[in-house]
Amino acid sequence: MRSRFRCAALVLPLALSLAACGAAEEDGPVEPAAAESPEATPSSEAPAAPESPEDFLDLAEKAMAAEGAWTFSVKGQEGLTLQGRKSAATYRATVRRGMEPEVLHSQGVSTSSKGTTKNEEIYVLDDMVHLKEGSAPWKAAATSDPEMQNKVEDPVAVIEEFRDYAQAAGDDMTLTQADGTIRLRVGSDKQKLTAVRDRAWVKKALREFDPTAEQLRDAGIPVNDAQLTLSGLEEVLVLDAKSYRIKSHRFEFGFLVPYAGGQDITFEQDVRQENQGTFDGKIELPAGVR
Repeated sequence: MRSRFRCAALVLPLALSLAACGAAEEDGPVEPAAAESPEATPSSEAPAAPESPEDFLDLAEKAMAAEGAWTFSVKGQEGLTLQGRKSAATYRATVRRGMEPEVLHSQGVSTSSKGTTKNEEIYVLDDMVHLKEGSAPWKAAATSDPEMQNKVEDPVAVIEEFRDYAQAAGDDMTLTQADGTIRLRVGSDKQKLTAVRDRAWVKKALREFDPTAEQLRDAGIPVNDAQLTLSGLEEVLVLDAKSYRIKSHRFEFGFLVPYAGGQDITFEQDVRQENQGTFDGKIELPAGVR
């Protein structure tokens, strides 16, 4: 499963449908070194300590896979500001993620700036997404469906995304260790989109912005990459330094869209996920959806 924030298209007024333990092999008896081989070395060595981002991500993947399922809390906010008028919305959800087989269940609610709420429930199983929004009937589509990709939020898939960041040439990832945590970060200060357009994490932000960009175009406001400015971006994955389990993940970014009179339309999004621990229940589709 790939992670994607549930960002619905928005134009004022805004609407937001928005964890290794391995048994070490015991060394067998060490054969005495032959007389003619005085420089013979032991047959095994202690594993090297993790150093690179990929080392820590490998450990995180094993640690998360060591448990049957996890519970995450997700909260997000998104806003669009046009000519001093700001419209925003928030989203809160509880996501339960099974590891083997991979299955996901999310229950959340979005609240618009006018106080309107909308419930949303999602199941992902066997490459199919089952979605229920408000009082509408259940809807099913393949995980490859673009609309469904914008709905599914997978807190574990962020490990693979950060591995992609670490492997991509030119991506600047920082790794820090402090206060019992491992912190992996990518990001950018304010600059023209064209300067960072090929960064994987910027491409992710653009995917999140796409529905809003389309709505702005439909409203007669031109939106193109050559004119966009990235107002800032920060994506941080925090791991526990002892267990290597995911502790939290945050993705925050903004875009500036040129508008009439030298003004900018500002788009902002901030999504945070917190690991609430293991889940012992069973994740399965409701009887009426199977």
